[in-house]
Amino acid sequence: MKERNKKLRIIGAAVFYVICAAVILFGYTMMSMLFGTAIKTIEAVVVGGIAFTIWLVIRTVDGQRIKRRYLNIMLILVLAGCVGWAGYGYYLESIPTVSDRDLMLHEYAPFREGSKAVVLEEESALKFTEEQRIRIDGATALYPVYAGFVQAVYPEGEYSRYAGLSDGGDNDGYGMVTCSNTVYAYERLLDGKTDVIFVAGPSKAQLEMAEDMGMELHLTPVGREAFVFFVNSKNPVEGLTVEEVQKIYSGQIRNWREVGGPRWSIRAFQRAENSGSQTALQRLMGEVPIMEPETENRISAMDGIIHQVANYRNHKNAIGFSFRYYSTEMVSSNEIRLLALNGVLPTRETIADGSYPVSNTFYAVTASKTGEPAPEQIDDNIAAFLHWVCGEQGQRIVEETGYVPL
Repeated sequence: MKERNKKLRIIGAAVFYVICAAVILFGYTMMSMLFGTAIKTIEAVVVGGIAFTIWLVIRTVDGQRIKRRYLNIMLILVLAGCVGWAGYGYYLESIPTVSDRDLMLHEYAPFREGSKAVVLEEESALKFTEEQRIRIDGATALYPVYAGFVQAVYPEGEYSRYAGLSDGGDNDGYGMVTCSNTVYAYERLLDGKTDVIFVAGPSKAQLEMAEDMGMELHLTPVGREAFVFFVNSKNPVEGLTVEEVQKIYSGQIRNWREVGGPRWSIRAFQRAENSGSQTALQRLMGEVPIMEPETENRISAMDGIIHQVANYRNHKNAIGFSFRYYSTEMVSSNEIRLLALNGVLPTRETIADGSYPVSNTFYAVTASKTGEPAPEQIDDNIAAFLHWVCGEQGQRIVEETGYVPL
């Protein structure tokens, strides 16, 4: 009877400790999803919680036979390792990042008080009524441009990026004027959930997706922008050749000393597949294969822990890429420095005269079923809007926002 009671106490203690650890872990994970705590901290909590549970169970099961001093030392070492791992996670999170989602989009929202979106000095030659408005989406880096278009042409109102407010409706969670990023903008366009998107040219995968869906993409050039590479401002390397960039991103060059820099291994960050900047890298690389990107585990409020391409993190040996306006105007950090390519720095002047070797056109893109007319050929509002965007007032907004007009 005494032996049976002892076993029940052991089992009960073990179950109790496991439940407590699970509750603590669940609560911490939920807080991390909401507040963005480092994933390594969660890993440390998991390991530490398991170690603590095992320690408690062993002490309950057979505290006499095992010398508690050694058991305590083991627990202290494990917990110290967990604290160190969590600290490393916080250190990584403290390093400045450049992400396609870093832009505070609400600061450019049309008609918002103090909006950074460009305002025309004179009345716009095109004015829409509420019934004439078309649905717009696009890349993060281009939101300031088309927010300026909306502010000039659309009737004044609240243009939330999500449905349910003044311009909402049954539109898959997005509003009349949204910014879901390049990848989702193309998907929403092909699904018929938006009318015009402002993005870089489509990737091979996006063209194939359109073909598989029996759709055709129609591209209207809107402006030009430089595709740029940047490094930590403490990196003494000031420029690369296009060939050196190709060798870095194919893995042939792995140390900065090979391009005149210090003896640091190169940490080359990439962007998510089908994003505008990753597509631009693929075009630059041509037939040269791109090495596998660095990845990281992140916490998503919708999907829990997900594995994704790592955002650029400004280590002293890092190199990353984006579009010039995004990296200079939207990312308010003097901790990165743009590199010259083939001896030419990316400026408005070098983009306009073509001397900077890697500049890209960005477009207003529409979609129709294959073989059918483009929307701008049959919809007067889309046609008028695109004509205005390419006209004098639209191009002035492109230029005053910081991009290079046609």
